[in-house]
Amino acid sequence: MDKKIIDLNRSVYDLCNEYKELTDILYDLGFVDIVKPGMLNTVGRFMTIKRGAIMKKISLEVIKEALNQSGYVVND
Repeated sequence: MDKKIIDLNRSVYDLCNEYKELTDILYDLGFVDIVKPGMLNTVGRFMTIKRGAIMKKISLEVIKEALNQSGYVVND
């Protein structure tokens, strides 16, 4: 099985298009705007998980841990 690698410097748009289930994981972590119509296709094209974590005041360590538990390898 191929590793699911998350590069925290890639856009949320690219990552969510590569890994469809990532949208739900990020939503559960507090990125609630990700499911608003058009947000992923507009803001998501330049927003990274790192930048989003800062904006939403979500610990990057919490995000990394959740992604690891969901079977992702996180590169930052």
